[in-house]
Amino acid sequence: MTEQRLYYIDLEKSRSILKCLQFYADQSCDLMFEAPLDITLSDSGFKLINFGYDYRQDQEKLCKYLTLCVFTNHTGSLCVCYSPKFDSWEQITYSVFYFHKGYSKTFTAALGSAGSHGTQGITFLNLERYVAVYLPGHFFHLLNIQHPDLICHSLFLTENNKTNDMLPHSSFQSLSGSLVLDWYSGRLYRAFLDQSYLLRFLWNTSLDCEKMAILHCVLSCGQDPQFLEGQIIQWISENVSACHSFDLIQEFIIASSYWSIYAKTSNVDTILPYSSVLTWNTEIPGITLVTEEIELPLMKVHSFKGYWEKLNSNLDYVKYAKPYLCYNNSVVKREWHNLISEEKTGKRRSTAYMRNILDSAKRVISNIEARNSEPRLTLLLQEEDNHQKLLLGLMVSELREHLLRHLQGVEKKKIEQMVLDYVSKLLDLICHLVETCWRRHDLQSSVLHFNRPRSAAEFEVFHIMTRILEATNSLFLPLPPGFHTLHTILGVHCLPLHNLLDYIDNGVLLLTETAVTRLIKDLDNSEKNEKLKFSILVRLPPLIGQKICRVWDHPMSSNIISRTHVTQLLQNYKKQSRNSMMDKSSFSVEFLPLNYFIEILTDLESSSQGSQDAQRDLGLFFHHSCLVPSLVACHRNVRGRPEEANRTSQELR
Repeated sequence: MTEQRLYYIDLEKSRSILKCLQFYADQSCDLMFEAPLDITLSDSGFKLINFGYDYRQDQEKLCKYLTLCVFTNHTGSLCVCYSPKFDSWEQITYSVFYFHKGYSKTFTAALGSAGSHGTQGITFLNLERYVAVYLPGHFFHLLNIQHPDLICHSLFLTENNKTNDMLPHSSFQSLSGSLVLDWYSGRLYRAFLDQSYLLRFLWNTSLDCEKMAILHCVLSCGQDPQFLEGQIIQWISENVSACHSFDLIQEFIIASSYWSIYAKTSNVDTILPYSSVLTWNTEIPGITLVTEEIELPLMKVHSFKGYWEKLNSNLDYVKYAKPYLCYNNSVVKREWHNLISEEKTGKRRSTAYMRNILDSAKRVISNIEARNSEPRLTLLLQEEDNHQKLLLGLMVSELREHLLRHLQGVEKKKIEQMVLDYVSKLLDLICHLVETCWRRHDLQSSVLHFNRPRSAAEFEVFHIMTRILEATNSLFLPLPPGFHTLHTILGVHCLPLHNLLDYIDNGVLLLTETAVTRLIKDLDNSEKNEKLKFSILVRLPPLIGQKICRVWDHPMSSNIISRTHVTQLLQNYKKQSRNSMMDKSSFSVEFLPLNYFIEILTDLESSSQGSQDAQRDLGLFFHHSCLVPSLVACHRNVRGRPEEANRTSQELR
């Protein structure tokens, strides 16, 4: 057979050196690497295992010998699992050397009932991306060898767990290709992780560490990603506040997006985040852990193929990589804020730059729509939300540059497709979360209108959308266009006015032109609705506010339009001595600032250019038969009230 390997340990000067011989079909072999092991092998004896092994005769002697296994997989991992002789049945210690990561972890598991001694030793099973550590009747540990840095990515089940009771109490021997030998029966099995059982476990467990471990296990080992993601989203929609140690929505979005493109190229885990959790300080019940750095294997050959090429790439990353290689959205955040500031001040980047950014966003949205044939219940991805499209396009641009910089030797077209798929997946997951909550609470399209009674289901969906907003804001991830409109509509339905305004003022609800236009058109001009509309209008950005004022047929909108136009006229006003064509005496009032303001407006209207501008832009709104009498009325309202008169004077100046 090809790819046959022999691992053996050489005792050199009181050191245990792990070596590997690679055999080839022509009966030649190469010494591939040497790696020091910090274990003691003196007086250890041997434990011979084959199909002829007499399990019943020597089962009492199994726990008297150490256990040592070497596991590899196609991702280029190299793990050595080691369990010393049992000195006590109060606790069990074993170590795993993650040579492809450059460190080892020593686990100590407390045995709950020290009196129930077993006769079998620890069994290590190779499950590709995971190693199962099994002590019959006591514990079952599922170690994540692809991402072992955080203990919460591994699953630790004790003897009190019902899952542990389901496992057989006989000992196994792990063979290549996830094969398992049952010593007692002599049968071979192929071991795999049951996805349906993992999902049931996810619904029933109460520990955050177990939720984290199962979430990653399901996403990384699942055979039907879309079905599994749908089940997880359903679970999240019902348990969104169940986790206290991490943000459940963040972890799902980051992990699922990562695993969706993991198989497309090697070393993705070094440049893309696979978890939203950076540190984990919460203790795992019954487990203590010690992490130590180890010497990396010394490769003895210089031409690598297949598995050895991937292992050597992992070792190079441990030697030379820097922590900042992993992508984050800080650059996107800084660039996005710069673009928004420039937009407010009237400055714009080059047309080509903005066109490329928006084109990238359009490609992502088209990619999502092409993969989803079912019609959407909500407004998501159906609105021209330029700010979210800008953020979306910036993420595509920055992520593409990041991968081009750190994925050497990969074609540019392949990287561009990876970026497109990754960002599309991220955005689609958010859409899927919202749509699932929408269906779960049986909301209809009538929710999008304001002139209808509120319901309890809208409160639930509004809460979920607020949690999604919090999760994406802290990671600075883009939201699907239309999200803020839908969120604002639900907020108006669900919140009292003072709470609604607090949400708007603190940036939780972002007012969009679509949402406010619906609000103005759907609600009548009753006293309560007028108060709501006034409160919303004064909080709108100037550009959107000017558009909305022209939609609302109300004296206040006419007032705002007049003020805006007068402000524009006065910005470049320079007083010139000329005789006014207007008889100011008919509008003379006792309030001198108001007289001065009327004189300025009259002076502007007396010029031909000013009169043309006024009539072109506002028509009758700015004509002095309407504007000046309203100013006089304004003065009369504050006459006799010095404080308000003074404030009006300051505003006019």
